Amino acid sequence: MIFHKLFVRVKNQAGFTLVELLVALAITGIIGVGAAMANAQVLTQTARNNDYTTAGRQTLNAVHWISRDTQMAQDIQPYGTSGFPLTLNWVDWYNTSYQVVYSLEDGKLKRSYSVDGGSATESLIAEYISLDDQMTCCSTDNGVLMLTITACVGQESNTTNVTRVRKITSRPNL
Repeated sequence: MIFHKLFVRVKNQAGFTLVELLVALAITGIIGVGAAMANAQVLTQTARNNDYTTAGRQTLNAVHWISRDTQMAQDIQPYGTSGFPLTLNWVDWYNTSYQVVYSLEDGKLKRSYSVDGGSATESLIAEYISLDDQMTCCSTDNGVLMLTITACVGQESNTTNVTRVRKITSRPNL
């Protein structure tokens, strides 16, 4: 008997009107578009942050290694308009001679290290380094190296540039 009354009550209901369905659909669409835009914004910002972090780390790594070797150097020889390849030479307390050459090719900064004129060990120091002479360059004046390193990460209009400028003083001649 109870089920019979329930069935009769459901049978007499008319359901949703077309206007109610359209309003519900419009509200759902607005919420969906808002969620999609928020998601796209998060993804875009994450990509920019990753590019900035990558460029920053590449420039910091380049500055670290060049600073380390320049502070030891007794002879600093930049070449070309950009100052690369950059050759650094020094002799330590035990008369061991060291030579480090930093070269920049295809956006990669490489360090070639040799001891007493032996075979050189080459390592990759940084990537994404700008080849533009105005953005990545070095020059020397009285044992002081002026270094500008710029890393460019990203694609076309979404490129992130990070530039580090350092003034590095080499050790005095011993």
